[in-house]
Amino acid sequence: MTQLTPDIAALYARTALGHVTREYPNKMDHVLAGPQDVQGPRALHPIFFGSFDWHSCVHGWWTLFTVLRLYPDMDEAAHIRALADDLFTQTNVAAERAYLDRPTSRGFERPYGWGWLLALAAELERHQTDDGRRWAATLRPLAQAFRDRFMAYLPLATYPVRVGTHYNTAFALSLAMEWGDAALNALICAKAAEWHGEDRSCQAWEPSQDEFLSPALMEVEFMRRALAPDAFAAWLDGFLPRLAAGEPGTLFTPAV
Repeated sequence: MTQLTPDIAALYARTALGHVTREYPNKMDHVLAGPQDVQGPRALHPIFFGSFDWHSCVHGWWTLFTVLRLYPDMDEAAHIRALADDLFTQTNVAAERAYLDRPTSRGFERPYGWGWLLALAAELERHQTDDGRRWAATLRPLAQAFRDRFMAYLPLATYPVRVGTHYNTAFALSLAMEWGDAALNALICAKAAEWHGEDRSCQAWEPSQDEFLSPALMEVEFMRRALAPDAFAAWLDGFLPRLAAGEPGTLFTPAV
């Protein structure tokens, strides 16, 4: 597949519609401070309660809003719009926002879910329809809350997380940059230089058994976003000096 055709967009839409409201099974990132906290996914997260876990539901909605923007006349569009109108309400966003204020929710979905929420908000900001503008405005307070979390967390983060799993900071921050907040992006770029600016001669000992991202290639993509083109080219020459020769070989061997 080299492009998102109408048929493939419709397939993506049907797939996401099939799980964003499927509450169970569910793998919750939920810390219990007492018996009062024993609640189900929909009670705690009235928008993002499906898709097995919170971040996958956010990702599913990003998919739905993306294909809706690109193909607004697709057969699935009416279903997407109706479901979004039902779930993306000020009351539901306030409940999702209130969950973050719990003392035990400080690390909730950090950083993967944080990045995906800002990517979702960024996608809605691209919409030029009345519906899209309304959904974007409704979600904005939750996006602002995750933006503020990044602003508080990043100055405390001495080291990046390089594993190719949900904890990878390069992936999450690449997504977060999509939202386009100037202060956040300036902080992200500063952390990119601090964490990775002196990285040289990557060995690329990957993949590991539980990884779904390439740590090396994800770092490259992050630095591509964080650096000016000339600075990135110079950095890449140092990070992967044998890239033109197909080395490290692990980066050129698909993992299956």
